[in-house]
Amino acid sequence: MTSPWTSRTLLPIPNPSRRTLNIGVLAHVDAGKTSLTERLLFDHGAVPELGSVDAGSTRTDSGALERERGITIRASVAAFTAAGRQINLVDTPGHPDFVAEVERALSVLDGAVLVLSAVEGVQAQTRVLMRTLRRLRLPTLLFVNKIDRPGARYDSLLADVRRVLTPCVVPLGGVVGPGTPGARAVPLPLDARAAEALAENDERLLAALVEGRTPSGAELRERLARQTAAGLAYPLWCGSALTGEGTGELAAAIGAFVPPAAGGGEGDAPRGVVFAVERAEGGRATGRKVAYLRLFAGEVRDRQRLTFRRREPGGAEGGFGGRVTGLDVVAAPGRDAGRRLVAGDVARVRGLAEVRVGDRLGDGSGGAGGGAGGPSHFAPPGLETAVRGREPGGEGRLWAALTALADEDPLIQVRRAPDGAVALLLYGAVQREVIGERLRRDFGVDADFGEPRPLYVERPVGVGEALMEMRRTEGNEFWATVGVRVEPGPYGSGVRYVHDVEAGHGPRAYHRAVEETALRALGQGVHGWAVTDCVLTVHRLDFHSPDTVTADFRKVTPMAVLRALADAGTRVHEPCQAVEVELPADAVGDVVGLLAGLGAEVGVAEPRGAVWAVEAEMPVGPLQRLVGALPGLTGGQGALWTRPGTDRPVRGTAPRRARTDGNPLDAVEYLRFLSDRSLSAGAG
Repeated sequence: MTSPWTSRTLLPIPNPSRRTLNIGVLAHVDAGKTSLTERLLFDHGAVPELGSVDAGSTRTDSGALERERGITIRASVAAFTAAGRQINLVDTPGHPDFVAEVERALSVLDGAVLVLSAVEGVQAQTRVLMRTLRRLRLPTLLFVNKIDRPGARYDSLLADVRRVLTPCVVPLGGVVGPGTPGARAVPLPLDARAAEALAENDERLLAALVEGRTPSGAELRERLARQTAAGLAYPLWCGSALTGEGTGELAAAIGAFVPPAAGGGEGDAPRGVVFAVERAEGGRATGRKVAYLRLFAGEVRDRQRLTFRRREPGGAEGGFGGRVTGLDVVAAPGRDAGRRLVAGDVARVRGLAEVRVGDRLGDGSGGAGGGAGGPSHFAPPGLETAVRGREPGGEGRLWAALTALADEDPLIQVRRAPDGAVALLLYGAVQREVIGERLRRDFGVDADFGEPRPLYVERPVGVGEALMEMRRTEGNEFWATVGVRVEPGPYGSGVRYVHDVEAGHGPRAYHRAVEETALRALGQGVHGWAVTDCVLTVHRLDFHSPDTVTADFRKVTPMAVLRALADAGTRVHEPCQAVEVELPADAVGDVVGLLAGLGAEVGVAEPRGAVWAVEAEMPVGPLQRLVGALPGLTGGQGALWTRPGTDRPVRGTAPRRARTDGNPLDAVEYLRFLSDRSLSAGAG
């Protein structure tokens, strides 16, 4: 058996002197994670009274919309002290429409608590979250909530966890009287079953068990702590957030099993990640930005000037500088953090007018990565909708409001549609409703949303090349030559840019203009959809001094890129959702037939207790038809969960999206577009 966890990797827990832990609270919707957060804060003296989701009095769900809907929409941070450490709790949304908030939280966490309901059990969103936590090797504790609710279960739920989440779960808490008001959480010893789970990732322990030698409880606990820190084992506790049963043991476990992240010291250059942005003064459009910054190394002080970097949507590097005018370090009651942010801590930073979520201070390394400019851990939005303001002539206000919201959420992008509307990327209907309410409340803009449609992507199917030379032919009226090659990349690789032009050949501004414009041109491929999973190589760049200016390269590069794409050929792919349906046994045939008729690829169909579970992957477009038909087919007993799936080639005629770039494939049309844009800019 090959194991990533051998005796050589049993290293001491890093940075034991660091006092702060940043812990994410994750769960599927309605599992009780916000109630758990409130309980931990109250029991450790961080808040004077216990907040209630039902009463709308929670501290972490501070927005009016969150209180009204009873769901977490934005990640929030609150702190308490336990076992000599400050624990910053990052409460994250559970609804799949707000998975972008979870994405951002992952970039700043030292560990996580994954909450499951003892009643609803393992749900589709639980699987998505757990799969991501396992991939990141983020130290994770499991907490089974609601043990006192009718229908709560323990043994069968633990079996489900081992079957569909991870076999490496180690229960340290059990339940007496589950499903009754008097349910109690009880500690469990580390037994032979726990040793077998730990042996999955420990060759020496496996050898001892094969030889009949049983390690002591203390040795097993030490090995559990080290495997948990490495993201290989998952200890589990039980309790009730409403009554406080078992939550004290969970708080103690956080300090015992989650190590502070490794990183630089205070003497190093500051390095960190902006994982949230909000507006002061109640979130109004006029409010100044407040950035949540997690620091991994160095220190930041009030009035200090900082330089941030960011990855633009097209892939080019950007950045900005600004001076800190206010610094509020998140601190537990009784701790005086002063006006100095040190490694491991989180602060609300003011004065950075250009800041956006995902901006990186220094090289941005550390943490789980998503908000730091690393790879995304969840699928991007798969729907696009047109948004129009109800007020005549209010297009400018609508655009300003939506771009302000996009600053807070890098996965929600906007672009101007040719007909004057604003095209907005979305995850789902709940998110659309929330954005509409925020436009009205925070910006005073009433807007209408069109029906969402799938957001397709294009991938090249071959290798294509194009050369635009300074010959005043083929429509190239610019003093610039650009040669481009496009070829397919591995699935999921995104866009890779290669600049294969001799360094020093021409001013750097020319090279930078070509890179930025080429990457932006990939936002609209041959069929108008964004191009992904490709390698874009610029292999020639020439100019004519003194006639050439930087603008020549910005204008001619899209023509070269689109012609190379046309030469390669592209295939349009449609986004899909993975769906899981629980339903009565007598409805399985009808639902499977409907799924097949909607273009779904049906996978597993199996009994699960008193119901059947059917899993499938289907295009995003017809998903609402499934939602509408399910109650009638199942007598109201069907339940549906969805999560982002993979995409697949479109069957039949490829859909096209109206262009906003003047169509660089048509020289006459493109030149007219550039001329009109120049005239509009001059008039403005």
